[in-house]
Amino acid sequence: MNFESLNIVEPILKSLKEEGYTTPTPIQKEAIPIVLNGTDLIGCAQTGTGKTAAFAVPILQKLSENPSFDRKRKIRSLVVTPTRELAIQIEESFNTYGRYTGLKCTVVFGGVNQSTQTNALRNGVDILVATPGRLLDLMQQGYISLKDIEIFVLDEADRMLDMGFIHDVRKIISSLPNKRQSLFFSATMPPEIVRLAGSIVHNPVKVEVTPSASTVDIVNQFVYYIDKGNKNALLIELLKDEKIKTALVFTRTKYGADRVVKVLKRKNISAEAIHGDKAQNARQRALSGFKAQTTRVLVATDIAARGIDVDDLEYVINFEIPNISETYVHRIGRTGRAGAKGTAISFCDAEEITYLKDIEKLITKRIEVVNDHPFPLVDFDPYKPPKAPSAGNSRPRSLGGRRSLFPDRRNVRR
Repeated sequence: MNFESLNIVEPILKSLKEEGYTTPTPIQKEAIPIVLNGTDLIGCAQTGTGKTAAFAVPILQKLSENPSFDRKRKIRSLVVTPTRELAIQIEESFNTYGRYTGLKCTVVFGGVNQSTQTNALRNGVDILVATPGRLLDLMQQGYISLKDIEIFVLDEADRMLDMGFIHDVRKIISSLPNKRQSLFFSATMPPEIVRLAGSIVHNPVKVEVTPSASTVDIVNQFVYYIDKGNKNALLIELLKDEKIKTALVFTRTKYGADRVVKVLKRKNISAEAIHGDKAQNARQRALSGFKAQTTRVLVATDIAARGIDVDDLEYVINFEIPNISETYVHRIGRTGRAGAKGTAISFCDAEEITYLKDIEKLITKRIEVVNDHPFPLVDFDPYKPPKAPSAGNSRPRSLGGRRSLFPDRRNVRR
């Protein structure tokens, strides 16, 4: 199946072709006809499945086929999403796919001066992408009216719940016109999210693709058992491999992310951190540099990384293993997208083995263990009580000649 078979209009098809998109992903194939038909939708899908295009393409088509003739453009479609980074990327997608439609899209988010955003709103926009806090703030100031909304999208609903935005979302919903089309997307559907969906959509069609654990079938996953004190040294050794053009590295804390960046920069490895304490313009510069591959390593905390969408990202490194199993699946889902290659590497110290076992239960498979690396845990069996690491093992060992630290079947234990 190709996009032509979904009855996409020529201006949008032209943009898709220019971006190299010819075949829709499963959620695009299912969702686009439903949205074009005017039906409400519940989409169960993670970031990385192509869900942004699954709603952006039909929204652009519906608005362009039914143009507004008001002298000043009114906001006809609203997309609410939890993070600044994801909001920016969704706006970029609308502007990319809709470049030949004549429609205007803008984004509003907190953490920056609002003047640029309010100027864009004064000039009129057809499609608004927003984070909840800034949206409510600009509504209260009178810059935004939702009375003309025809299509409403709530994206990453479960992350809204995790981040404490549900109250804000309910306020936004109360300001929407009753007569509208609503699209609701969430990677998971816990009871509170099901209740929220019930308050937004009417007689929806449910589309469910790539349940969270299926990511593990796409991405090559490896674990390196190592002392906590040797993780920096192992990361530097891995990055000596030139085939790692870029890598997204995850830490559990903001402090940990900053510390890893300092270590890498001392070794002349271009790296930036992205987390909640960074100013918005600094976060956006870091993400732009990473996408352009002028920054080789982006070190991120989990909430800050939500919504990072980088084409052809091949390597994710879990510098620290998350204590929530589902977070691991979200992390490694940043790579291996739309059938592309992906490798996830995890550094596991003795204290993290419980987290690793929980992850393996969730994904129902053993992660391959790389034994042949410079800083192994001596006589360590992860499925027996861990021994206290010896003092001698905490020092980096000399590598001698260069060798690849990437596993082949001789170096891996299932």
